[in-house]
Amino acid sequence: MKILVTGGAGYIGSHTCVEAIKADHEVVVLDNFSNSSGIALDRIAEITGVRPVVVEADLLDTPVVEKLFKEHSFDAVIHFAGFKAVGESVSEPWKYFHNNLVSTLVLLDVMRANNVFNLVFSSSATVYGDPEVVPITESAPLSALNPYGRTKLWIEDMLRDIAAADSRWHFILLRYFNPAGAHESGLIGEDPNGIPNNLMPYITQVAIGKLKELTVFGDDYPTRDGTCIRDYIHVSDLAEGHISALDVIESVKGCIPINLGTGEGYTVLELVHAFERAIGKPLPHKIGPRRPGDSAATFADPSLALELLGWKAKRGIDEICNDAWNWQSKNPNGYQTR
Repeated sequence: MKILVTGGAGYIGSHTCVEAIKADHEVVVLDNFSNSSGIALDRIAEITGVRPVVVEADLLDTPVVEKLFKEHSFDAVIHFAGFKAVGESVSEPWKYFHNNLVSTLVLLDVMRANNVFNLVFSSSATVYGDPEVVPITESAPLSALNPYGRTKLWIEDMLRDIAAADSRWHFILLRYFNPAGAHESGLIGEDPNGIPNNLMPYITQVAIGKLKELTVFGDDYPTRDGTCIRDYIHVSDLAEGHISALDVIESVKGCIPINLGTGEGYTVLELVHAFERAIGKPLPHKIGPRRPGDSAATFADPSLALELLGWKAKRGIDEICNDAWNWQSKNPNGYQTR
């Protein structure tokens, strides 16, 4: 296929571009680099021998998007582009509603005008809110705990309504659990702006000495060691899940949500100890109070992904930690240094 990858220079987008090229798809990336680096595209070329076509533009810029679709005959789109910081979404919800929702509408309008009806959407397990039952299936109740999560849920709702109104559309909604790790080469990985929002890049920056210590939020949850349980999925497994979705998307009728997770939950302290094994030394950390809004345990039932996509996560927590450390140690300042 010839595919457009919006936000293709980002963390998950760049890893998905690698897997798409390995699968002989032709890749075009649209990215405004507001939370990513063009160096990632050079690294994709190092890994695969192929540099994707790159268009530096904002998905809100309708004329540019229209021109892009006139210049390329796309078979499908993988849609990653969007703001994703939970805390920022709480303080600036209008920014998230405008960027994430309007840009998706622009994309859908231009796709329809150019007869492109295959879309893989980067959704999130955040649409399950605070789950009452684990493991979580795709039929679990949906809710949002913050404006970022609400944009994911609203976009899912939009896609469901569009598919119900027009049978030409094929939508796969991939609900990620907790992406972590990096490409095994150490050439691409997670490079957040400022203080990391996610646990793994925070851990790696403590290990490299950029941050003093990790605070574990709460150790009195009803779990194995009192810390929260999450489903950590290797980013390369996640990327392969997108390619599996592309393989079947034309056979999909309407709009189908699919969990991408391992089906196994690990506690925060179990992840910390796995990372200590990867670096061969203790990781500075302390126990702090619970963080508002954190659920005790969240992990996927990934059986539908196996049934519909033939996909299953292959990499475990030790590979996640080894690859994350390989990336961070080779790139102590992210894409700014090698």
